[in-house]
Amino acid sequence: MPRDASELARRLAREAEAVCRHYLSHGKRAGRYWVVGDVHNTPGRSLFVRLQESPKGPPGKWTDAATGEHGDLLDIIRESLGLRDFREVAEEARRFLRLPRSAYQSVPKPIHSLVPTGSQESARRLLAISSPIEGTVVETYLRRRGIVSINHGGSLRFHPRCYYRPDEYLPTETWPAMIASVTDLDGRITGVHRTWLDPDGFDRVRLGKAPIDTPRRAMGDLLGNAVRFGVVDDVLAAGEGIETMLSLRYVLPTMPMAAALSANHLSAMLLPSSLRRLYIARDADAAGDTVLAVLTQRAADAGIEAIALSPRLGDFNEDLHVFGPDVLQAALRLQLVPEDVVRFLHSSTVPAE
Repeated sequence: MPRDASELARRLAREAEAVCRHYLSHGKRAGRYWVVGDVHNTPGRSLFVRLQESPKGPPGKWTDAATGEHGDLLDIIRESLGLRDFREVAEEARRFLRLPRSAYQSVPKPIHSLVPTGSQESARRLLAISSPIEGTVVETYLRRRGIVSINHGGSLRFHPRCYYRPDEYLPTETWPAMIASVTDLDGRITGVHRTWLDPDGFDRVRLGKAPIDTPRRAMGDLLGNAVRFGVVDDVLAAGEGIETMLSLRYVLPTMPMAAALSANHLSAMLLPSSLRRLYIARDADAAGDTVLAVLTQRAADAGIEAIALSPRLGDFNEDLHVFGPDVLQAALRLQLVPEDVVRFLHSSTVPAE
């Protein structure tokens, strides 16, 4: 790119949203992008212009998802006006840059309100604006997965319109979501896990999750931390998924539990100093075998007794959903140490469905 063109492109990039509002007036802002049909200002949602600096590139760069074409804001000016000579494009760009900005500039956010996406602070803000799950689609989702009694101890929240972005080229969507707080051993919030849900009902394929590519995402500081159900003393059950551990809490409502959210995070989960027995609620797959071996060794090194809890099917939520709470309770009675059967299982009451 000629030096003059590079300088013009950089100056235009600093005014990316103003350029889009002027030359792509049939589009609209969607999060960090301007969305329109194509470079000729056709109404639609195929072309995405980046409006802010991001790890994926500078502002002003665009991609047409329908054609694969891409370019910068000088290309937008050229194509939207049907110009062919670079001198005409450069003159139009300079003319635009001399225009008053009052008609085009968006109001900037105050510095104190700018919170990095995916940060601990962003996670805490999402939790703060979420509400209890009672009477919401979260409660419906979990009950339809067999978890009739939801013993979450305040770790779950509900957001009716939680932001979801498929990728950098598509606009932000909103879906209802189950928000789970991720905390460290001292109870400090370090992150959240989001499960976007289908507001229209339960689907056997999606199991109630929203019809999107990645209905589960986490943000914040996850390593070593977990979604916790109950206060840990000397006994803890730990596993991967939220639904897996809530299924166990359904039939063991007084046993403290933790969901580490993935196999890798479960292997690295920090263990409380007061712990003397750890139940590892493994998933029945190769990753579950690896986690069991790693976590058992870590527990042994810390002087903690580690005991595997194994499902009959893929995980304990599948067991609960297919076989019911009575069968799950009977299977756990054979896997818990006798004193914990008396302490946790005999004192529990499984509600009728």
